[in-house]
Amino acid sequence: MGRKRNIFFNGLRDGLPVAMGYLAVAFTLGSSAAALGLSPFEASLMSALNNTSAGEFSAFTLMAAGTTAAEIALTTLILNMRYFLMSCVLSQKLDKNTLFFHRFLLSFAVTDEIFGLSVTREGKLEALYSYGIMAAALPAWTIGTYLGAVMGSVMPANVSAALNMAVYAMFIAVIMPPAKKDKTVALVVAVSMAASLVFSLIPALEAISGGVKVIILTVAISLAAAVIFPVENKEKKGAVSCEA
Repeated sequence: MGRKRNIFFNGLRDGLPVAMGYLAVAFTLGSSAAALGLSPFEASLMSALNNTSAGEFSAFTLMAAGTTAAEIALTTLILNMRYFLMSCVLSQKLDKNTLFFHRFLLSFAVTDEIFGLSVTREGKLEALYSYGIMAAALPAWTIGTYLGAVMGSVMPANVSAALNMAVYAMFIAVIMPPAKKDKTVALVVAVSMAASLVFSLIPALEAISGGVKVIILTVAISLAAAVIFPVENKEKKGAVSCEA
């Protein structure tokens, strides 16, 4: 019991920086929701059911333009397709004895930052560790949205804009520790940033949504890294190295 409690609190501790970033970013999200006429309850409920800033911000933009619900749902799906890839990766990292019930719950909380913390954890990923991160991060996302919807109208525009930078600082805090430990990770991160910049500058690719671009770059760069920098299989012969 003591070991399980420690695993959970380790996740809770690691999730606190993510929670702080989510609180700031969600505040701006709530302010945008209030500007559309959504009540604080409606805005916070939306955040409780959708753990994606890009998806929610795009939904608000489409709602303001009078887009249909079907178009909003399709756009959100395309923007968030990268989470399919992240879920596949995490499913391989989970202990093979992890029950389907836990896998189902964990899939709900796959965000960029939670994925970054989970995938860089040494050894197999315990469900309790991810639950600890979720316990810190997800309530902050919902609470931040609620506070933004209540108070956003009185917040100066320059302060709201500054809060948006929190998510970038938060993600840098997630990727820097493993990048400092492993030069391969640092190289892949640098190549990813450069490739993303190139994609944003090519006129022919402007029609491709941000979510699809992330998927293309993720598959291409991760495949190249796997071929060029293969990970040595440390499992004993005859053992199963990963589980679906």
